[in-house]
Order: sequence, then C-alpha cells, then structure tokens
Amino acid sequence: MLRLFANAQYDFISVRRWAYGITALFIIPGLIWLVVHGLNYSIEFTGGTLVQVQSKVPADVAALRAGLDRHGLHGAEIQGFGAPNEFVVRARVAKAGTDANDTQATADAVQQALTADLGAGNFTILRTEAVGPKVGGELRTKAFLAIFLSFFAVLAYLAYRFEWRFGLAAVIATAHDIVATIAFIGMLRLEVSLTVVAAVLSMVGYSLNDTIIIFDRVRENLRKHKKESFAQILNRSVNETLPRSVLTHGTTLSSLIALILFGGEVIRPFAWVMFFGVFTGTFSSIYIASPVLMEIEKRWPGELARGHLAPKPATQAAAGGERKTAPVG
Repeated sequence: MLRLFANAQYDFISVRRWAYGITALFIIPGLIWLVVHGLNYSIEFTGGTLVQVQSKVPADVAALRAGLDRHGLHGAEIQGFGAPNEFVVRARVAKAGTDANDTQATADAVQQALTADLGAGNFTILRTEAVGPKVGGELRTKAFLAIFLSFFAVLAYLAYRFEWRFGLAAVIATAHDIVATIAFIGMLRLEVSLTVVAAVLSMVGYSLNDTIIIFDRVRENLRKHKKESFAQILNRSVNETLPRSVLTHGTTLSSLIALILFGGEVIRPFAWVMFFGVFTGTFSSIYIASPVLMEIEKRWPGELARGHLAPKPATQAAAGGERKTAPVG
C-alpha cells in the first residue's frame, strides 16, 4: 500500500515566521492590486440583459461566445436552459457610444451575432429581460454575507467539537485563505461570477476539513504524549497527517488540472480558484492554523494544553515520545 511521508519528522513550527513572510509577500501586493483595480464582476453582479434563445440547429457554445465577443458583447455568459436546443445569453454591450445597460442595443447585438453564427431563421428569441445593477448589487452583498456567515458557523462547530481556541485558530486560517484567494482572483483578473463564489465557498470547506483533521490529531496527541511540549505535539500531529494530505491533495489537483485544460470557459474560473485554494488551504493548515493555535494556547491555555505549555527540564523533554522534535517557543 502506497504511503508517502510515512515516517516524516519535519519541524514545521520552527519556520512559522518564514511562512508568515511568504504569505505576506503574496497577500499585501494582491490587496494593493485590488484597491487600485478592483474585482472584475460578471453580468450577474453588475447587471445587463438576459436573452433566452431557441435554436433550430445544433449550437456550438464556444463558437457562439466568440461570435458574441466579435459583436461587442465581451464576457457574455451562455448557459443551457430548458430544452436541449434552448439557452440563455447574459451580456452587456460594450460598443463605443452605446449605454452598456441598454437592453434593446444588447438584444440587437445578440441577434446579429446569432444570425452570423447560426444563420437567419435558424433561431427564435423567446424573451428579453433587463437585469438591473440593483439586482447585481444584492447578489454581491449576499455572496459576501454567505462567506462571512460561514465563519460563525465554523467557530460554533469547532467550539462545540473541540474548544473555542481551536475554533478561533481555524477561523483565522480560513480568513487568510479567503483574503489570499480574493487577491489571486484580482491579480489574474478572473471574472467574479456565482460560479467563482461557489469555488471560494468550496475552497473554504476544503481548507477547514484539512485543519480539523490536524486539530483532531492534536487533541489525541495531547492525551497520549503528556511529556511533550505543545510545539512538539503540533509538529507530531502535522507529520502524522501528512501522508493523508499529500495523497488527497494530489488526487484533487489532478482533477482540477483536467478541468482547467478541458473544462471550457465557464468552468475554468472555478477550477483555477479551487486549484489555488488547495495550495493555500494546505499551507494555512500547517503554517497558519497550527502556529496561531500555539499562540492562543500560550495566552489562554486550555485544560488539555496546560501541562504541555509548562517549562520542562531538558532531560525530561528528551525522554517524552519516540520522535524528538526541538521545542519551539
């Protein structure tokens, strides 16, 4: 049975300050970029025009999207709707001298593009609706509210499942992941759609799962290895869960690479965000959540951690546990 890093003994906690520096080098420029350029919101958030179309001939979504782009409808979204030969186009016209929220101008541009690609008489426009900026603003507000409400749910669950100290450390690590991912989205100029919001929420769940697995092992090791320091317990727990993390994340990354290469324009932003989320989630579980938990326990020690935070003679510390990891303050 394949088991990578089966006997790993890495001292992750001792290099936590280097890890803080690395993440700061990425997040700070990303936040500056966001302040200067902002996020690239999709039609769903900015408003636009919705056109439902029924085609009489097979339609190639990639060719239709390219045709819409040529007619000034940059970033148009095409989704199947209802019957197999029906689809919905969400777009905003981007021609010079034309109001981007002009529903009629957008509908005319869509009709011209479809005529060029499908042929006159080969399609029927079933309905045309305006999606106002107010609706897009409400969607944007609710999307961010869903992300932040997940923090409270996580904190409540971990406080019940472990201790509030574990929950606080997990929430801080999750906040790191969200900020880093938003910076990544902004710097790559990915279009922020509901699909991307779903990817961010999925990434949060993925990262939390990894953190909870490590914290569960920490709780077990606090009871099993009573003579080790808290830093040694954290290192032991991360090393023991490392084989599982490597195999799980490797499998996930292989699937995401396939989606990036072959998934098409609609699913590719989701795959990119999840791809980055796997890395930042793994990083934060090891280098953010665990060190932050150690700092929290130093200031407000819990019942399980108290004995592991007390100073120990060098001979006693060396005698505890099979694997000897240098204590880290």
